[in-house]
Amino acid sequence: MLTTIIYRSHICDNVPVKTLEEMVDAANNKNGYADVTGILLFNGTHFFQLLEGPEESVLTIYRHICEDVRHYNVVELLRDYAPARRFGKAGMELFDLREHDSNQVLQTVLDKGTSKYQLTYDDRALQFFRTFVEAREKENYFEIPEADSWDFVADDSAVAPVTTPSGHCSFAFQPIIDPLAQEVVSLEALLRTPDGDSPQAWFAGLAAEDVYDADLKSKSVAFAMAAALDLGKQSLSVNLLPMTLVKIPGAVAFLVEEIHKNGLVPDQIIVEFTEQEIISRLEEFTGAIRQLKAAGIRVAIDHFGAGFAGLSLLARFQPERIKINRELIEDVHKSGPRQAIILGIIKSCTSLEISVCAVGVEKPEEWMWLESAGISLFQGHLFARPAFAGIPAVAWPEKRSGF
Repeated sequence: MLTTIIYRSHICDNVPVKTLEEMVDAANNKNGYADVTGILLFNGTHFFQLLEGPEESVLTIYRHICEDVRHYNVVELLRDYAPARRFGKAGMELFDLREHDSNQVLQTVLDKGTSKYQLTYDDRALQFFRTFVEAREKENYFEIPEADSWDFVADDSAVAPVTTPSGHCSFAFQPIIDPLAQEVVSLEALLRTPDGDSPQAWFAGLAAEDVYDADLKSKSVAFAMAAALDLGKQSLSVNLLPMTLVKIPGAVAFLVEEIHKNGLVPDQIIVEFTEQEIISRLEEFTGAIRQLKAAGIRVAIDHFGAGFAGLSLLARFQPERIKINRELIEDVHKSGPRQAIILGIIKSCTSLEISVCAVGVEKPEEWMWLESAGISLFQGHLFARPAFAGIPAVAWPEKRSGF
């Protein structure tokens, strides 16, 4: 299958630019043998390259490119398939944008194309060339340092586990933090079985008609455990299935009563709704959201970008916070499509005064890219794993000397 990959990267400071021709000569031979076309653009700082050819050959060459220590911040912009080659000649060709007029370079590249339509029908791969040559996206090139430039040092803030109240469920607690400010913004209560198993295991043991009632009543356990952990004025996030608000009469009143019963106040509670469940009675759900806010309880959308109604919910009501789904966060520092989507989310939420939290952050590079993009709230194993019935220590990032 004919495969196209386009990526951009940043040349390392210790690589002499004069070695580019040697690099291209070596790649020309390698690509020619593998029947892969390489069109490489260089602007003095960034590489931009199209690879085109048989899928297995392209993927093999791209893996080697990602491991090449002469560049960093390799971001894949496109991986696509086509019925015919855009460029006919296998090998590698370099276009140094510093030596030529940008319009001239673009036209020279297009003239080498095999498609008689070129940009007439908005070929995505060729549009990427135009965007790079015209430098229309440079403000989004976040040049993050190496992962080992940071240490993550645990503090002494852990709180020992408390006794779980009698009932059929328990909770683990995980901090939501601002890493650079070294501030715990809130704690999330994550549903568990009494033995510490996953929420899926807990829900699996319930009859279908009992799920929503049990979901609501489990929050009384969360509030009681939070009180036992002596949260003080710390904010607490709890998860609720969207349809629980619709199917259980008086759900909001129940939550408010349980909050007060455990010595908490509505203003410190954030109710997170996952958008992974279909909301079949949207008007009733929206009405219940209004009741929550009227009671002083804040609202967040969890797993944003992974479900059925994210943008629709943003249009209907504005939550105080959204939490971007892990599938968008994973390896975001290497993925152009993920970066573009997250930048779009950030821009929309900034306009609506909605805070954005990145969830499931596991790698320093993910955190560094997201921080550079404008996100300041994070939750994930990189900083703290959930602690069953207790509060974990937080590993704060500290810059290593020499970086």
